[in-house]
Amino acid sequence: MKGVVLAGGTGSRLRPITFSMAKQLVPVANKPILFYGLEDLAEAGIEEVGIIIAPQTGDEIRRTVGNGDRFGLRIEYIVQDEPLGLAHALKTALPFVDGDDVLMYLGDNLVKQGVADVVRDFKSDRPNCQILLTKVDDPSQFGVAELGAAGEVVRLVEKPSSPRSDLALVGVYLFDNSVVEAVNSIQPSARGELEITDAIQYLVTSGRDVRPSLVTGWWKDTGKKEDLLHANELVLSDLVEDIQSEVIGGSMRGTVCIGAGSRVVDCDITGPVVIGANVHLVRTTIGSNTAIGDGCRLADANLEESIVLDDAEIHGWKLRNSLIGRGAELHGSAPAGFVEVTLGERSEILGE
Repeated sequence: MKGVVLAGGTGSRLRPITFSMAKQLVPVANKPILFYGLEDLAEAGIEEVGIIIAPQTGDEIRRTVGNGDRFGLRIEYIVQDEPLGLAHALKTALPFVDGDDVLMYLGDNLVKQGVADVVRDFKSDRPNCQILLTKVDDPSQFGVAELGAAGEVVRLVEKPSSPRSDLALVGVYLFDNSVVEAVNSIQPSARGELEITDAIQYLVTSGRDVRPSLVTGWWKDTGKKEDLLHANELVLSDLVEDIQSEVIGGSMRGTVCIGAGSRVVDCDITGPVVIGANVHLVRTTIGSNTAIGDGCRLADANLEESIVLDDAEIHGWKLRNSLIGRGAELHGSAPAGFVEVTLGERSEILGE
Protein backbone atom coordinates (compact mmCIF):
# COMPACT_ATOMS: atom_id res chain seq x y z
CA MET A 1 0.00 0.00 0.00
CA LYS A 2 1.15 3.52 -0.85
CA GLY A 3 0.11 6.77 0.79
CA VAL A 4 -1.09 9.91 -0.95
CA VAL A 5 -1.15 12.98 1.29
CA LEU A 6 -2.88 16.12 0.06
CA ALA A 7 -0.93 19.27 0.91
CA GLY A 8 -2.15 21.76 -1.68
CA GLY A 9 -4.96 24.27 -1.37
CA THR A 10 -4.86 27.95 -0.48
CA GLY A 11 -5.88 27.82 3.19
CA SER A 12 -8.14 30.82 2.70
CA ARG A 13 -9.95 30.25 6.00
CA LEU A 14 -6.68 30.63 7.94
CA ARG A 15 -5.63 33.94 6.44
CA PRO A 16 -3.60 36.04 7.12
CA ILE A 17 -1.41 33.21 8.48
CA THR A 18 -1.60 31.33 5.17
CA PHE A 19 -0.68 34.32 3.04
CA SER A 20 2.94 33.36 3.79
CA MET A 21 2.89 29.65 4.65
CA ALA A 22 1.16 26.45 3.61
CA LYS A 23 -1.82 25.64 5.85
CA GLN A 24 -0.48 22.11 6.39
CA LEU A 25 2.65 23.58 8.02
CA VAL A 26 0.82 25.66 10.61
CA PRO A 27 1.86 24.15 13.95
CA VAL A 28 -0.30 22.33 16.46
CA ALA A 29 1.51 21.92 19.80
CA ASN A 30 4.64 23.24 18.04
CA LYS A 31 4.62 20.60 15.29
CA PRO A 32 3.39 21.14 11.72
CA ILE A 33 -0.05 19.62 11.14
CA LEU A 34 1.30 17.68 8.16
CA PHE A 35 3.83 15.85 10.34
CA TYR A 36 1.10 14.15 12.37
CA GLY A 37 -0.36 12.55 9.24
CA LEU A 38 3.03 11.43 7.96
CA GLU A 39 3.78 9.85 11.34
CA ASP A 40 0.41 8.05 11.20
CA LEU A 41 1.24 6.58 7.80
CA ALA A 42 4.68 5.42 8.96
CA GLU A 43 3.14 3.84 12.07
CA ALA A 44 0.70 1.95 9.82
CA GLY A 45 3.61 0.39 7.92
CA ILE A 46 3.29 2.48 4.77
CA GLU A 47 6.74 3.23 3.35
CA GLU A 48 6.13 5.12 0.10
CA VAL A 49 4.18 8.37 0.18
CA GLY A 50 3.33 10.85 -2.54
CA ILE A 51 2.63 14.38 -1.29
CA ILE A 52 0.34 16.45 -3.49
CA ILE A 53 1.59 20.04 -3.53
CA ALA A 54 0.46 23.28 -5.16
CA PRO A 55 2.80 25.47 -7.20
CA GLN A 56 2.39 28.35 -4.73
CA THR A 57 3.37 26.52 -1.53
CA GLY A 58 5.09 23.38 -2.77
CA ASP A 59 8.67 24.58 -2.32
CA GLU A 60 8.11 25.37 1.36
CA ILE A 61 6.63 21.92 1.94
CA ARG A 62 9.56 20.28 0.14
CA ARG A 63 12.05 22.17 2.32
CA THR A 64 10.22 21.44 5.56
CA VAL A 65 9.43 17.75 4.99
CA GLY A 66 12.47 16.75 2.96
CA ASN A 67 12.86 13.25 1.55
CA GLY A 68 10.97 11.57 4.38
CA ASP A 69 13.93 10.09 6.27
CA ARG A 70 12.88 11.64 9.58
CA PHE A 71 9.58 9.74 9.35
CA GLY A 72 10.97 6.49 7.99
CA LEU A 73 9.28 7.19 4.64
CA ARG A 74 10.28 7.55 1.02
CA ILE A 75 8.53 10.68 -0.21
CA GLU A 76 7.80 11.79 -3.75
CA TYR A 77 6.29 15.20 -4.52
CA ILE A 78 3.46 15.47 -7.03
CA VAL A 79 2.34 18.88 -8.33
CA GLN A 80 -1.38 19.52 -8.76
CA ASP A 81 -1.44 22.57 -11.03
CA GLU A 82 -4.97 23.64 -10.05
CA PRO A 83 -7.17 22.79 -7.02
CA LEU A 84 -9.80 20.88 -8.96
CA GLY A 85 -11.03 18.57 -6.21
CA LEU A 86 -9.88 15.68 -4.04
CA ALA A 87 -10.60 13.09 -6.72
CA HIS A 88 -8.59 15.18 -9.19
CA ALA A 89 -5.68 15.21 -6.74
CA LEU A 90 -5.85 11.43 -6.43
CA LYS A 91 -6.10 11.10 -10.20
CA THR A 92 -2.94 13.21 -10.50
CA ALA A 93 -1.18 10.77 -8.16
CA LEU A 94 -2.21 7.57 -10.00
CA PRO A 95 1.11 7.22 -11.90
CA PHE A 96 2.85 7.21 -8.50
CA VAL A 97 0.36 4.69 -7.06
CA ASP A 98 1.00 2.43 -10.07
CA GLY A 99 -1.80 -0.05 -9.42
CA ASP A 100 -1.12 -0.60 -5.72
CA ASP A 101 -3.59 -0.14 -2.89
CA VAL A 102 -3.63 3.47 -1.75
CA LEU A 103 -4.48 5.38 1.39
CA MET A 104 -5.40 9.01 0.74
CA TYR A 105 -4.95 11.34 3.73
CA LEU A 106 -5.88 15.02 3.87
CA GLY A 107 -2.80 16.81 5.16
CA ASP A 108 -4.67 19.35 7.31
CA ASN A 109 -6.55 16.67 9.29
CA LEU A 110 -5.70 15.12 12.64
CA VAL A 111 -6.92 11.67 13.67
CA LYS A 112 -6.15 10.76 17.27
CA GLN A 113 -6.31 7.00 16.76
CA GLY A 114 -4.07 7.13 13.70
CA VAL A 115 -4.67 4.84 10.72
CA ALA A 116 -2.86 1.62 11.65
CA ASP A 117 -6.09 -0.17 12.62
CA VAL A 118 -7.96 0.70 9.44
CA VAL A 119 -4.97 -0.23 7.26
CA ARG A 120 -4.77 -3.60 8.99
CA ASP A 121 -8.51 -4.18 8.48
CA PHE A 122 -8.30 -3.21 4.82
CA LYS A 123 -5.42 -5.58 4.15
CA SER A 124 -7.21 -8.39 5.97
CA ASP A 125 -10.76 -7.98 4.60
CA ARG A 126 -9.89 -6.69 1.10
CA PRO A 127 -12.85 -4.40 0.35
CA ASN A 128 -12.58 -2.19 -2.72
CA CYS A 129 -12.84 0.91 -0.57
CA GLN A 130 -12.89 1.75 3.13
CA ILE A 131 -13.89 5.16 4.49
CA LEU A 132 -13.59 6.67 7.96
CA LEU A 133 -16.71 8.33 9.36
CA THR A 134 -17.54 10.35 12.44
CA LYS A 135 -20.68 11.95 13.81
CA VAL A 136 -20.77 15.76 13.51
CA ASP A 137 -23.16 18.50 14.57
CA ASP A 138 -23.08 20.30 11.19
CA PRO A 139 -23.02 17.62 8.45
CA SER A 140 -23.91 20.14 5.73
CA GLN A 141 -20.28 21.33 5.92
CA PHE A 142 -18.86 17.92 4.99
CA GLY A 143 -19.17 14.97 2.69
CA VAL A 144 -21.91 12.85 4.26
CA ALA A 145 -22.42 9.07 4.17
CA GLU A 146 -25.77 7.32 4.50
CA LEU A 147 -25.71 3.74 5.78
CA GLY A 148 -28.21 0.97 5.18
CA ALA A 149 -29.88 -1.29 7.73
CA ALA A 150 -26.90 -3.64 7.75
CA GLY A 151 -24.43 -0.78 8.16
CA GLU A 152 -23.39 -0.75 4.50
CA VAL A 153 -22.65 2.47 2.61
CA VAL A 154 -25.59 3.28 0.32
CA ARG A 155 -25.12 6.93 -0.58
CA LEU A 156 -22.59 9.74 -0.33
CA VAL A 157 -23.31 13.43 -0.84
CA GLU A 158 -20.88 16.35 -0.77
CA LYS A 159 -22.02 19.15 1.57
CA PRO A 160 -25.76 18.44 1.29
CA SER A 161 -28.18 21.30 2.02
CA SER A 162 -30.53 18.85 3.78
CA PRO A 163 -28.35 16.07 5.25
CA ARG A 164 -29.99 12.69 5.75
CA SER A 165 -27.20 11.54 8.05
CA ASP A 166 -24.87 13.02 10.66
CA LEU A 167 -21.95 10.85 9.54
CA ALA A 168 -19.20 12.95 7.96
CA LEU A 169 -16.31 11.57 5.96
CA VAL A 170 -13.04 11.94 7.82
CA GLY A 171 -10.13 12.83 5.55
CA VAL A 172 -8.85 9.24 5.26
CA TYR A 173 -9.81 6.96 2.34
CA LEU A 174 -8.46 3.54 1.35
CA PHE A 175 -8.83 2.08 -2.15
CA ASP A 176 -7.76 -0.88 -4.22
CA ASN A 177 -7.10 -0.48 -7.94
CA SER A 178 -10.82 -0.04 -8.72
CA VAL A 179 -10.38 3.62 -7.80
CA VAL A 180 -8.72 4.14 -11.20
CA GLU A 181 -12.00 3.33 -12.93
CA ALA A 182 -13.90 5.49 -10.46
CA VAL A 183 -11.91 8.71 -10.84
CA ASN A 184 -11.83 8.29 -14.62
CA SER A 185 -15.62 7.84 -14.81
CA ILE A 186 -16.93 10.81 -12.83
CA GLN A 187 -17.62 14.32 -14.09
CA PRO A 188 -16.93 17.68 -12.39
CA SER A 189 -19.55 18.73 -9.86
CA ALA A 190 -21.54 21.96 -9.96
CA ARG A 191 -18.59 23.73 -8.35
CA GLY A 192 -16.27 22.49 -11.09
CA GLU A 193 -14.40 19.89 -9.04
CA LEU A 194 -13.92 16.14 -9.20
CA GLU A 195 -15.41 15.13 -5.85
CA ILE A 196 -14.05 12.17 -3.93
CA THR A 197 -17.62 11.49 -2.74
CA ASP A 198 -18.67 11.05 -6.38
CA ALA A 199 -15.81 8.60 -6.97
CA ILE A 200 -16.81 6.55 -3.91
CA GLN A 201 -20.48 6.74 -4.94
CA TYR A 202 -19.46 5.35 -8.34
CA LEU A 203 -17.97 2.34 -6.56
CA VAL A 204 -21.14 1.89 -4.49
CA THR A 205 -23.42 2.15 -7.54
CA SER A 206 -21.30 -0.28 -9.54
CA GLY A 207 -21.61 -2.92 -6.82
CA ARG A 208 -18.13 -2.66 -5.31
CA ASP A 209 -17.53 -3.38 -1.65
CA VAL A 210 -17.37 -0.01 0.16
CA ARG A 211 -17.04 -0.35 3.93
CA PRO A 212 -17.38 2.26 6.68
CA SER A 213 -15.27 2.52 9.82
CA LEU A 214 -16.34 4.81 12.67
CA VAL A 215 -13.66 6.93 14.30
CA THR A 216 -13.47 6.02 17.98
CA GLY A 217 -11.22 8.90 19.09
CA TRP A 218 -11.35 12.53 18.07
CA TRP A 219 -10.82 13.92 14.61
CA LYS A 220 -10.20 17.51 13.59
CA ASP A 221 -10.24 19.31 10.26
CA THR A 222 -7.94 22.26 11.05
CA GLY A 223 -9.07 24.49 8.19
CA LYS A 224 -10.42 27.27 10.46
CA LYS A 225 -8.81 29.12 13.36
CA GLU A 226 -11.25 27.85 15.97
CA ASP A 227 -10.66 24.28 14.80
CA LEU A 228 -6.90 24.80 14.85
CA LEU A 229 -7.02 26.08 18.42
CA HIS A 230 -9.25 23.17 19.45
CA ALA A 231 -6.82 20.71 17.83
CA ASN A 232 -4.02 22.35 19.80
CA GLU A 233 -6.01 21.78 22.99
CA LEU A 234 -6.68 18.14 22.12
CA VAL A 235 -3.05 17.36 21.32
CA LEU A 236 -1.79 19.17 24.42
CA SER A 237 -4.09 17.06 26.59
CA ASP A 238 -1.64 14.17 26.00
CA LEU A 239 1.47 16.26 26.69
CA VAL A 240 4.30 14.64 28.67
CA GLU A 241 6.33 16.99 30.87
CA ASP A 242 9.82 17.80 29.63
CA ILE A 243 11.70 20.85 30.90
CA GLN A 244 15.10 21.30 29.27
CA SER A 245 15.81 24.92 30.21
CA GLU A 246 16.36 27.35 33.04
CA VAL A 247 13.34 28.41 35.10
CA ILE A 248 13.88 31.21 37.64
CA GLY A 249 11.17 32.17 40.11
CA GLY A 250 7.46 32.17 39.32
CA SER A 251 5.33 29.05 39.44
CA MET A 252 4.30 26.12 37.26
CA ARG A 253 1.21 23.94 37.51
CA GLY A 254 0.02 21.17 35.26
CA THR A 255 2.03 19.63 32.41
CA VAL A 256 4.65 21.91 30.87
CA CYS A 257 7.28 21.36 28.16
CA ILE A 258 10.11 23.85 27.64
CA GLY A 259 12.70 23.42 24.90
CA ALA A 260 16.47 23.72 25.11
CA GLY A 261 18.09 27.13 25.38
CA SER A 262 14.99 28.88 26.73
CA ARG A 263 14.93 31.16 29.78
CA VAL A 264 11.82 31.61 31.93
CA VAL A 265 12.00 34.31 34.61
CA ASP A 266 9.28 35.19 37.14
CA CYS A 267 6.51 33.61 35.07
CA ASP A 268 3.31 31.86 36.10
CA ILE A 269 2.52 28.92 33.84
CA THR A 270 -0.54 26.68 34.00
CA GLY A 271 -0.33 23.63 31.74
CA PRO A 272 -0.79 21.98 29.47
CA VAL A 273 1.62 24.37 27.79
CA VAL A 274 4.43 23.78 25.30
CA ILE A 275 7.24 26.31 24.90
CA GLY A 276 9.84 25.89 22.18
CA ALA A 277 13.60 26.26 22.12
CA ASN A 278 15.49 29.54 22.66
CA VAL A 279 12.42 31.33 24.03
CA HIS A 280 12.73 34.19 26.53
CA LEU A 281 9.80 34.73 28.91
CA VAL A 282 9.88 37.44 31.58
CA ARG A 283 7.08 38.32 34.02
CA THR A 284 4.56 36.58 31.81
CA THR A 285 1.48 34.54 32.65
CA ILE A 286 0.80 31.59 30.37
CA GLY A 287 -2.59 29.90 30.67
CA SER A 288 -3.52 26.40 29.63
CA ASN A 289 -3.69 25.10 26.05
CA THR A 290 -1.05 27.50 24.77
CA ALA A 291 1.81 26.72 22.39
CA ILE A 292 4.76 29.11 21.96
CA GLY A 293 7.16 28.44 19.09
CA ASP A 294 10.94 28.61 18.94
CA GLY A 295 12.77 31.91 19.37
CA CYS A 296 9.86 33.89 20.78
CA ARG A 297 10.24 36.86 23.16
CA LEU A 298 7.50 37.67 25.68
CA ALA A 299 7.55 40.15 28.55
CA ASP A 300 4.82 41.42 30.88
CA ALA A 301 2.28 39.52 28.78
CA ASN A 302 -0.63 37.17 29.47
CA LEU A 303 -1.63 34.40 27.06
CA GLU A 304 -4.11 31.56 27.14
CA GLU A 305 -5.74 29.21 24.65
CA SER A 306 -3.42 30.52 21.91
CA ILE A 307 -0.78 29.55 19.34
CA VAL A 308 2.31 31.70 18.84
CA LEU A 309 4.56 30.83 15.90
CA ASP A 310 8.36 31.04 15.81
CA ASP A 311 10.22 34.30 16.51
CA ALA A 312 7.17 36.33 17.53
CA GLU A 313 7.47 39.09 20.15
CA ILE A 314 4.71 40.07 22.58
CA HIS A 315 5.16 42.79 25.19
CA GLY A 316 2.43 43.90 27.57
CA TRP A 317 -0.56 42.34 25.80
CA LYS A 318 -3.23 39.99 27.13
CA LEU A 319 -4.24 37.48 24.45
CA ARG A 320 -6.88 34.77 24.42
CA ASN A 321 -7.93 32.47 21.53
CA SER A 322 -5.26 34.10 19.38
CA LEU A 323 -3.03 33.01 16.51
CA ILE A 324 0.20 34.97 16.11
CA GLY A 325 2.28 34.47 12.96
CA ARG A 326 6.02 33.97 12.54
CA GLY A 327 8.05 37.01 13.51
CA ALA A 328 4.97 39.09 14.34
CA GLU A 329 5.24 41.78 17.03
CA LEU A 330 2.83 43.29 19.54
CA HIS A 331 4.30 46.20 21.50
CA GLY A 332 3.29 49.35 23.32
CA SER A 333 0.31 50.17 25.48
CA ALA A 334 -2.17 47.34 25.01
CA PRO A 335 -5.97 47.45 25.31
CA ALA A 336 -7.40 46.85 28.76
CA GLY A 337 -8.25 43.20 29.40
CA PHE A 338 -7.92 40.20 27.12
CA VAL A 339 -8.22 40.57 23.35
CA GLU A 340 -8.42 38.03 20.50
CA VAL A 341 -5.91 38.61 17.70
CA THR A 342 -4.97 36.89 14.46
CA LEU A 343 -1.73 38.39 13.17
CA GLY A 344 0.11 37.41 10.02
CA GLU A 345 3.81 36.79 9.53
CA ARG A 346 6.11 39.79 10.22
CA SER A 347 3.10 41.97 10.99
CA GLU A 348 3.29 44.50 13.80
CA ILE A 349 0.82 46.12 16.16
CA LEU A 350 1.95 49.07 18.28
CA GLY A 351 -0.38 50.12 21.10
CA GLU A 352 -0.89 53.78 21.83
